[in-house]
Amino acid sequence: MRTDLDTLTRMTDALTACAQGGLPQNEMIQLWRTGAANLPLPEKFGVVLGDLLDRIESSALFSGESCSFSQQGLFDNLQLWADKARAKLTSL
Repeated sequence: MRTDLDTLTRMTDALTACAQGGLPQNEMIQLWRTGAANLPLPEKFGVVLGDLLDRIESSALFSGESCSFSQQGLFDNLQLWADKARAKLTSL
């Protein structure tokens, strides 16, 4: 269990670093995809995360905010996903 929480912490640290410009977006996305694949979470977590990460990859095609994509909003949703994943992992 502790390893799972450590993985999730590394994921959220990468998200913070990316949001602050200290980690390239593609590296953060790869870390999230790899890390999440190793977490014992229900399938719906993977579906939601995949959608969010796909949207973030698409948002990289735009500079800053656009009417279709809010990068900050997507990052906020990733943090929400991580919070829910942490709650699920600690309840196992």
